[in-house]
Amino acid sequence: MSGQEPRRPDAGPPAGPDRPAPARTTLAELTTMRVGGAPRRLVTARTEAELVEAVRGCDEAGEPLLVVGGGSNLVVADEGFPGTVVLVRTRGVEVPHASACGGVSVTVAAGEDWDELVARACEQGWSGIEALSGIPGSTGATPVQNVGAYGQEVAQTVARVRVWDRAEQRVRTMFAGDLGFAYRHSVLKESMVGPDAAPGTVTPRHVVLSVTFSLRPTELSQPIGYAALADGLGVALGGRVPLERAREAVLEQRRRRGMVLDAQDHDTWSCGSFFTNPVLSRPELEQVRLRAEESIGQDRRSAVPPTYPTDREELVKTSAAWLIEHAGFGRGFGSSSGRPAGLSTKHTLAVTNRGHASAADVVAVAREVRDGVEQTLGVRLVNEPVLVGLSL
Repeated sequence: MSGQEPRRPDAGPPAGPDRPAPARTTLAELTTMRVGGAPRRLVTARTEAELVEAVRGCDEAGEPLLVVGGGSNLVVADEGFPGTVVLVRTRGVEVPHASACGGVSVTVAAGEDWDELVARACEQGWSGIEALSGIPGSTGATPVQNVGAYGQEVAQTVARVRVWDRAEQRVRTMFAGDLGFAYRHSVLKESMVGPDAAPGTVTPRHVVLSVTFSLRPTELSQPIGYAALADGLGVALGGRVPLERAREAVLEQRRRRGMVLDAQDHDTWSCGSFFTNPVLSRPELEQVRLRAEESIGQDRRSAVPPTYPTDREELVKTSAAWLIEHAGFGRGFGSSSGRPAGLSTKHTLAVTNRGHASAADVVAVAREVRDGVEQTLGVRLVNEPVLVGLSL
């Protein structure tokens, strides 16, 4: 879901709000993983009315539909998409309400670049999304999977989302309490309408038109809730720092992990984190510890998986990256042996395109890692990006 438009080096000028996409634009040119064939048809929606009309037209014609924002959470099959891709390039940021007492209400069109919005918020003294700096994507995609990082989630600031409801054929406003926010999840992600166009194709019932955030007017960040970020800033957990300082620290953390887009760095040709962090019961976590201890031998301390709290006392979240590493998949797995796709050399949670990978290459690496973790540690990892025409 990237608002930036990564493309292959030999591709022509990128599609965008001022330039219509060529007829044979491929999904590789529209996604940060840079894989995927061409759709049967591509429509670029630059206004909300165009977006609604494009979606409605596909539904009336019974045409398979794939809505693409920035493509940073999307892996499409090499065969392409057998229907219409609607590329969301709507624009607009409105601030109808801002006061020291009531907070700052910001309504953002779905096609606006997410990181540009975060940068603007930090410049204006709007606190609440600074820890989400550097995440590639369009704003409309952020509530769908409840984007989060470094102790923040958009669920903490989303006030309402305007959507086109494909089932009811009307514009609806959904408030935060309607969205069923959970870890990397919302009602917007699970709601479906109609049959899948192809294996792995997601057809959402709700197409996001705009998102309204409720931010706080302050020059200080929200309390720092991530240990590595607090250490980098030299503050205790729960401390607060100037917004711009928090943003730069987050960007530095992400750059070290290859999580800031850079056309020259193949470690960033990815979907970011390919797997979600598993949520386990405490007995399940103990089984992971025992299996890790058996696997790695004498170093008992390194067999203890990290844990993070959840909203249920009997469940804990653990690190997918830790599981991957302790199942024997190190940084650069696949990449170092010359395979066209492999794990990032900076972070084991990212499956990367080394420059000429196919979608099949990417999925093969992800499948090998998932199966290896399950065989070694007994945990089946779940992919975070949407797979279209593909499955693990």
